[in-house]
Amino acid sequence: MIRRITPVVLSGGAGTRLWPLSRALRPKQLLPLISEKSLFQETIGRTLGSAFAPPLVICNEDHRFMIAEQLRELEVRPETIILEPTGRNTAPAVAVAALFLQRTQPDGVMLVMPSDHVVGDAAAFIRVAEIAADAAETGALVSFGIVPTRPETGYGYLCRGEPVAGIEGCFHMGTFVEKPDIETAGRYLADHRYYWNSGMFVLPIAGILAEMERLCPDLLDACRDALAQATSDLDFCRLAREPFNAAPSISIDYAVMERTDRGALVPADMQWSDVGSWSALWEIGGRDADGNVILGDVVTMDARNCYIRSEHRLVAAVAVEDLVVVDTDDVILVARMDRDQDVKKVVEVIARAGRNEHLLPRQVFRPWGWYRSLHEGNRFQVKEIVVNPGERLSAQMHHHRAEHWIVVTGTAKVSKGNETFYITEDQSTYIPHATRHSLENPGKIPLKMIEVQSGAYLGEDDIIRFEDLYGRVPTEKPTLELAKTAEPS
Repeated sequence: MIRRITPVVLSGGAGTRLWPLSRALRPKQLLPLISEKSLFQETIGRTLGSAFAPPLVICNEDHRFMIAEQLRELEVRPETIILEPTGRNTAPAVAVAALFLQRTQPDGVMLVMPSDHVVGDAAAFIRVAEIAADAAETGALVSFGIVPTRPETGYGYLCRGEPVAGIEGCFHMGTFVEKPDIETAGRYLADHRYYWNSGMFVLPIAGILAEMERLCPDLLDACRDALAQATSDLDFCRLAREPFNAAPSISIDYAVMERTDRGALVPADMQWSDVGSWSALWEIGGRDADGNVILGDVVTMDARNCYIRSEHRLVAAVAVEDLVVVDTDDVILVARMDRDQDVKKVVEVIARAGRNEHLLPRQVFRPWGWYRSLHEGNRFQVKEIVVNPGERLSAQMHHHRAEHWIVVTGTAKVSKGNETFYITEDQSTYIPHATRHSLENPGKIPLKMIEVQSGAYLGEDDIIRFEDLYGRVPTEKPTLELAKTAEPS
């Protein structure tokens, strides 16, 4: 029988390290950073061969529709998409995945991997996964150890032990080492027994559950209860909030891998990066003769060793070196390359100030399409709205704002009060406040509209939702608190 490894893709993240391109509601794994596909799609794409079963994805509730849409674009039907009510680190996520898969494949093997890493050599990745699966079938809990290329102080290290008998390329696990200082990292680079800890694992389902039962039984019990009380939400498995929140927030490394006597290590030389900073993107990017990585509408003169990315307008850089410059439609970041880790601190400052630039980009994706905030002022705001073919916004009403819709392209089916009608390109309609309404795209091309909102209060909580195609409950509020701006629903 041909073995099939089940990929378990962990798609969490706060969207801080690659801010302002990455935000809490659109973290880096959902962005196209190295190709036309997102990092999440690239991760899924590495596991589409015959050796792999359909993927199991674990993600935040707020990202569920973006995850589902990106899978649809790849024409991938997942095993399931499990929704975490809150982030609890990787150990609870691994426990839930193993418990879920135990129902149908108790003797199976799963490949656990973050969704936001880059692997340049996909063939090497497959070879490593197959060696690790051979070891996992003997009961080993296998970590991928990345062959280091520099004395990196930002990663933990793994030290390999003796070779595993009968499995070429696999070693018993030696020790886990915390992030070292630069002198120690240099020694590790010279000593070929040490590898970067990638956070990627191949685990036997029965074996990892047995070790969690032994090493962290309270965590496993909480995850078992969260899954037993889970509810179905369209194509999603929604974990029960209270029992899942009772699980300790701890990594699988601390909870199990550093404490087990069944650990193994497979060295992986596969052009790997965790894309943990803008400088990491510069390192793996296509640099020009001056050492610059240039993306978007950018003009440079005597600029060297810079990462310059424009998402919105012309950026000109003159006589600068070692800078990160990232332009989005609402934020411009300028940072020294060697201080790009401090971007997280900037995000903390913004959050404490009560702003929302760390949460929400101006272009916000929804299950029906997306919208972009174009302009806002006193008692009004303007949005661009795109509704995908066959999709529909929820039936809703607003107490304090009116809306004026202008169709740019496509056809809109509008329900307003007791009437239903169609408007097409260059036509418009007006929705008074306190009027039940809905918007649908009945056509075969995207519906593009301009929406002008006006009123005394334009907050997102001024919404009464009556019905929804996507399982969102009436008057649902986002899990993450958003400030000031209203969102089309």
